[in-house]
Amino acid sequence: MMDKLWMAPQGLHIEPAESGDAATLARLHEQGFYRGWPVADFVSFLGERNTPAYIACDARRRIAGFALIRAVADEAELLTIAVDPKWRGKGVGRALLEAVFADLMLSPAKRMFLEVDEQNHAAIALYKRLGFVTISSRKGYYARPDGSAATALVMARDLG
Repeated sequence: MMDKLWMAPQGLHIEPAESGDAATLARLHEQGFYRGWPVADFVSFLGERNTPAYIACDARRRIAGFALIRAVADEAELLTIAVDPKWRGKGVGRALLEAVFADLMLSPAKRMFLEVDEQNHAAIALYKRLGFVTISSRKGYYARPDGSAATALVMARDLG
């Protein structure tokens, strides 16, 4: 039985991911990142209590995007977020993060962190709109297809 459900745009809703979603999450992650994570990583994350995942899906549970976090003590980290290319720009990422924030309000977490490629302007704009601020950077954090390395911005937001 579902204990958590959040509304999302375009007829989607957000609910907790289940262990059977690992392959779909890995596929979506691979579409969004140069080095996608293997299915085994998602199986492991979905089996851990402190790494909840949230999926945006339709009534038939077709997944349009997901967010995966880690919550430890009074901090949370956005480990990754990915939205199916055909759903991008429609508010799915924002709805996922708002569901994460709502869920974290019921936890001890006081602050949330994330890393984002400094060239990912759409994601950075979304994070800023949601109250994240840049607190540092990590040079050479992300590998690029051409062999170069991208700088990650470390962003944080108080949870309230």
